[in-house]
Amino acid sequence: MAYPGNLRYTKQHEWALVLKDTATVGITDYAQKALGDVVFVQLPEIGAALKQGEPLGAVESVKAASDIYAPLSGEVIEINRNLEDHPELLNASPYGEGWIAKIRISDPAESGGLLDSAAYEEFVEAAERER
Repeated sequence: MAYPGNLRYTKQHEWALVLKDTATVGITDYAQKALGDVVFVQLPEIGAALKQGEPLGAVESVKAASDIYAPLSGEVIEINRNLEDHPELLNASPYGEGWIAKIRISDPAESGGLLDSAAYEEFVEAAERER
C-alpha cells in the first residue's frame, strides 16, 4: 500500500492534510480495506469542538463499526456531505473524494506527534506481522 507523503497519520488509521491552520481528515487506505465495504458514515457537526484522540464520527461497514478519531484538536468547519449518500467513497477514494471533515486547528504543535508516511507504513507492517 502507498501512503501519501504529504499527509500525517495516527495509530488509529486516520490521516490529516495540514495546510496552515486547517486540516482535512479521513481514514487511511489500510483502514478502509480492514473495514470492508463501507455502508454508513456518521459525520461530525459543523462547529463541533474536537480534542485530539477523541471520536469525531464513526464508520460502519458490512464487517464492523468503528469510531473515527480526531487527529488534531480544533473546530469542525466543513464536512463531506457526499458521504451521506455515497459512503462507498471511503473505499473508492480514501485520500481524495472520501475525506471526512475539515478542522480549524487549535493547537498546531499537536501535528508534531503525528506519523509521517514512512513511520505509518512501518507501524502498519509491524501490526500485520503481529497478526
